[in-house]
Amino acid sequence: MQNQEQAAWVREGRCALGIELGSTRIKAVLIGPDHAPVAMGAHDWENRLEDGVWTYHLDDVWAGIQDAYADLARNTLETCGEPLTRLEAVGVSAMMHGYLPFDAAGNQLAPFRTWRNTMTARAAEELTALFSFNIPQRWSIAHLYQAILNGEAHVKDIAFLTTLAGYVHWKLTGVKALGVGDASGMFPIDSETGDYDAGMLAAFDEKIAAKGYPWKLREILPAVLGAGEDAGCLTDAGARLLDPTGALQAGAPLCPPEGDAGTGMAATNSVAERTGNVSAGTSVFAMVVLEKPLSKVYPEIDMVTTPTGRPVAMVHCNNCTSDINAWAEALHGFAKAAGVSLGKGDVYTTLFNTAMQGEKDCGGLIDVGYLSGEPVTGLEEGRPMLVRLPDTALTFANLARSLVYGAIVTLKIGMDILAAEHVRMDALLGHGGFFKTPGTAQKLLAGALNVPVSVMATAGEGGPWGMALLAAYRVRREAGETLEAYLQNKVFAGASGSTLDPDPADHEGFEAYTRRFTQALEAERAAVSHLK
Repeated sequence: MQNQEQAAWVREGRCALGIELGSTRIKAVLIGPDHAPVAMGAHDWENRLEDGVWTYHLDDVWAGIQDAYADLARNTLETCGEPLTRLEAVGVSAMMHGYLPFDAAGNQLAPFRTWRNTMTARAAEELTALFSFNIPQRWSIAHLYQAILNGEAHVKDIAFLTTLAGYVHWKLTGVKALGVGDASGMFPIDSETGDYDAGMLAAFDEKIAAKGYPWKLREILPAVLGAGEDAGCLTDAGARLLDPTGALQAGAPLCPPEGDAGTGMAATNSVAERTGNVSAGTSVFAMVVLEKPLSKVYPEIDMVTTPTGRPVAMVHCNNCTSDINAWAEALHGFAKAAGVSLGKGDVYTTLFNTAMQGEKDCGGLIDVGYLSGEPVTGLEEGRPMLVRLPDTALTFANLARSLVYGAIVTLKIGMDILAAEHVRMDALLGHGGFFKTPGTAQKLLAGALNVPVSVMATAGEGGPWGMALLAAYRVRREAGETLEAYLQNKVFAGASGSTLDPDPADHEGFEAYTRRFTQALEAERAAVSHLK
């Protein structure tokens, strides 16, 4: 019966599509009027390190989107028996921040500089002082100002500066806009107006006035839109970009494009005060919706917004599961060499389950899983490193636990600042690939942060499902219905999931691990200096 109902939804064009370009996967999720996934599609990709810059080529962006959409369309046809030709609404999200400049003719002026780059230290420091507001290195404005400081010739020709989600949305609709959450990772937002901070815009223009550029900052930034606002419709050209076969019809409304932080908040119903979520994959970040401002500026804490413009404290760490992935690949290779038939998924499940059997402090084993720089701890580059004391018990259980701990210990360092600020959180909701093995990473994160951690049944869908929800809100909300009310009453009412309270023994063990990890950072800095 369900498939017949879903088939009717697909046939009648009553499904919303969410697409998210993550660090390692591009995922597409199709949802019906009940907000549950009807079908999904995916495409694996990786960033490139070219001339010292972490980047993705825009040709790869479209190849990946088209492959993910084609996978979704195939799965829709197999599941529902209906071709995917019409959509009720569409939403696009992607990794936040970064630098994508274009000239007036729409030509890309510089390689896409992603959030992972840590080349903007001087710019971030100067802008933080100018604005009295923390500007992290990965923010778009930091990249722009660093390009100015570097004297890069292309800056004078910039007509449009955007994020990856903003770029894709522009090409699908012709509209140069961003959702307020994604925009808050480009330039500071005034939550009272829901737009870029006017005083800071003026301060920036004044600071670079002597350069004589033919633009003002506000002129080259995308328009800022709140959740549910009109952000254009899928054009004929946009429909062909998504689906080169020509089956998909144009005309579907698009919601404002968002960053992966905003979609994480939507996917976990964490858009109201005292709610928070942790999105854990290649990078890890926690978002906590604040009741009141922090007492001062912290370089470890980003101030961004929800998709409706509420102020959010964000702890963003560049490194999370990449080192786990590398070890899983090695362990899979070992099993293959030993003649053992073991799927990669089984390797991850075994690793996470065995981590629960390790000593609470990993027995002195420390994993510094930094593949790239980590601004929270002041590292401009990364050197993945496993360190142990001479008397450490190097068991597989301790190794597994240290890898899980190593993925979230930097997050804990940042979250400890919010704890000292007495920021109240009723609970944190976890989502992303890190939480796929039930009850493992969830339990250890609760112990690390000393706060209950919930994981919903939809945790694996994560950002693209959250983006589909924002697309659905764009067309299905009632007059005056807030996003908070829509999610609470129409999406998450009766949602299944689990909540785990912190285990005092886990917390004590993680505290000990964190102290050793902090000491090991001196060795990490030495490795960065000497291993080139």
